[in-house]
Amino acid sequence: MILQTAKVRTPIGVVVLHASEAGLCGLDFEDTGQRTLEWLERRFGACAAREARDPAGAGTALAAYFDGEVSALDAVVVDMGGTPFQRRVWETLRIIPAGKTWSYSDLAHAVGAPRAVRAVGAANARNPVSLMVPCHRVIAADGTLGGYGGGLERKRWLLAHEAAANGSALPLAMAQTAAL
Repeated sequence: MILQTAKVRTPIGVVVLHASEAGLCGLDFEDTGQRTLEWLERRFGACAAREARDPAGAGTALAAYFDGEVSALDAVVVDMGGTPFQRRVWETLRIIPAGKTWSYSDLAHAVGAPRAVRAVGAANARNPVSLMVPCHRVIAADGTLGGYGGGLERKRWLLAHEAAANGSALPLAMAQTAAL
């Protein structure tokens, strides 16, 4: 499988994009290791990267997003793979509006599996196209951030960026930790 690949500089680090013919299939931060490449090789087998200017339009969407058009990522076509349950979770993540957060319990209810909070959290953590599928918008029920594959500082920055672009405030627990 040949994947179109590009690196995009952003305010929160270099983002590495991978796209198949069907859409964006991998997105990760350059400094978080080989996690996405391992996912793609498990999914597609041997992969070869071909440099591309704007794989699946994701580079253009990222530039618009970081310029304050936080809904720009919604239009990127994604090709995520995964199990049927994971895909259901990932598709549901895309309906959380920029500037808003849901708890893991909210997400479990939205996918029709209210008792599967841990499974929803595990699917959220395996999201192969973070940012485009906004797993950073899911936080703990008490308002704390929980985890994020790109690191909690990035998650905090993304949520603050989206809240500011939409003229909304951060949840109190996040605002308190952001001030530290």
